Formats: sequence, structure tokens, C-alpha cells
Amino acid sequence: MSSRADDAGSVEVGPADLRSWPLPDPGDSKYSRGQVVVVGGSLTAPGAVALAGVSALRVGAGRLTLIVPRTVAVPLALAVPEAGAFEFGDDGELSLDARGQLKNADAVLVGPGLADPGVTRRVLTEVQEAMPPDAPLILDAFALGVLPDLDDESATWANPLILTPNRDEAAILLGEDSEGDEADLDRIADRYGAAVSCYGAVSRPGARAWRIPSDNPGLATSGSGDVLAGAVLGLAGRTDDVTQATVWATFLHIAAGDDLAAEVGSIGFLARQISERLPGALKAINGGRSHGEGDRR
Repeated sequence: MSSRADDAGSVEVGPADLRSWPLPDPGDSKYSRGQVVVVGGSLTAPGAVALAGVSALRVGAGRLTLIVPRTVAVPLALAVPEAGAFEFGDDGELSLDARGQLKNADAVLVGPGLADPGVTRRVLTEVQEAMPPDAPLILDAFALGVLPDLDDESATWANPLILTPNRDEAAILLGEDSEGDEADLDRIADRYGAAVSCYGAVSRPGARAWRIPSDNPGLATSGSGDVLAGAVLGLAGRTDDVTQATVWATFLHIAAGDDLAAEVGSIGFLARQISERLPGALKAINGGRSHGEGDRR
């Protein structure tokens, strides 16, 4: 991938860079485009799962499964008719059907809408046991909050990890105050062996950071992080390169928000509108093509 490095050593990413780093061909079936799963939700925040799941579909995921508390499974199934909905119990125990869905997953996201640390820990442990060991595991929200508690166990995890913290969650991951800057992201990436996306910067162990510049305050809106995590999930289900999925998704999230800001202003648009703009952002990168293969010339 061509790139431009700044004085801090990070690589600024633009559309031409992504075109030179093309995503795999999506194929001709929903299975070739990736079977993805979102695990999360609660009575107080069921919509986060819907935002993430729909965003995964909007960047091209082929088959979506939602695994949510049984108390919200039916409403979410109605809210997202494109997805299958399966259950976990009040204590976080996954149903047998939910485990069966995870066995065939190409990528899994855990965290959006979860609201109880104990439930989150159990859900995360059971998900990791049930999913394929080589499938990317994306952690967001409460799943990031409990990750330090599972640090010794996570060291044995085979799954490629992607983390999408905000600044508060970055501080939890580090165990100290964090500005979410490139140095902190590098430390998080090294500690957890993960690709990390935070406020337009992406880091991975032993590599330079990637940077997608933006001064759009509208992206700091409720649910925006769920959209980003869902975009990462959708692309991680298609490419086996977790860094590629994270950089592409971070760029698309910012590009969709910048497109909205140019049209309606930088404050007041909703996370669901960011999600709606993801296909257009993907199409714009690829010179009018929506499938995201990039420029092979």
C-alpha cells in the first residue's frame, strides 16, 4: 500500500492508498461475503446491536446473526429482519442454537449494548470457546471494559483480536489515563496483541500507526462507535487481514460522517445516518464500484 508518513511515524491513509490495498473479491453468494455475528444487547441498550449488525451488512457482509438476551430477541428480530436472532440467558450462558451459529462464523463482534460486567465476562468466554479459532474477534464497549480482567486468559486465545475503544475505554485497557493518541494505541496493541482503532488512528503490534485525519465533531454522537465496530466486523468477515479490515472500516466510518457533515452540518446527524452512508463511502473509494475490490490496474 502506498502511504505518506508524518514526523511521528504514522501513515496517513487516503482513497488511493486503499485502492492499492484492495479487499478480496466478494464472490457471488452471501457466504463468500462473510458470515458475521454480533453478540450483545440488554434491556437498556438493545439498539446498539442493531446499529452494529446493519453496519456490517452495509459494508458488504453476507449473512448476519444477532445473539442477544432472550428478553429482547423478538423485538430485535423484527427491527432487523435481515438477521437471524438467537439467545443468551440472564447469566450470559449461550443457548445451544447460539453456539451452533458461532461455529460457522467468519468474524464475531462482542460488546455493543452489554450492560453487566459479570454477564459480559461469561458471554465473552463462551463466545471464544464456540467460535472458530482463526476467525477474527472484535471487542467493543463493555467487552473492552472486562478485557483486562481476562488478560491472563486472553493470552491463550487463538483468535485474531480487533479492539475499537473510545478514549475512556483506552484508559481502562491501559489501567491509566489515556488521550487515545498513537503512543497509547501502540501500547494497547502490544499488550493485547490486537489491531486497535480509536478516533481515526489504527495501530497493530510492531507496526506504524495508520491515521485517517478528520475534524468532524459529529462523529462523537451516541451509537457512532457501534457503527464503526459493525463496519470492522463486516470487513473482517471478508478478509483474513485484520489490519486491512480495521483500516478500511475506520476510513469508511470517517468518510461517511464527513459526507453527512458536508450535507447537513457537523452537529446533529445520527449514528444510523452514518451507517446509511457506508455503501456510498465504499463506492467512492472504488471509483463508482460498490463491491470494494479496489483498483487492480
